Amino acid sequence: MDVAKYMTTALLLSSVFSDMNNTVIIATVIAVASLLLITGLWLVYEKPNKNK
Repeated sequence: MDVAKYMTTALLLSSVFSDMNNTVIIATVIAVASLLLITGLWLVYEKPNKNK
């Protein structure tokens, strides 16, 4: 999940400091960050205990 946050932060900072007109790069970073976020959330999800 941290990698997704770092990628999103890098994209935001680079778009602030330079002219980001390449939509392919923006779309790729958003897609990869979303995939990493979903994967991280899936890995840390705890299933409910059925023995209670």
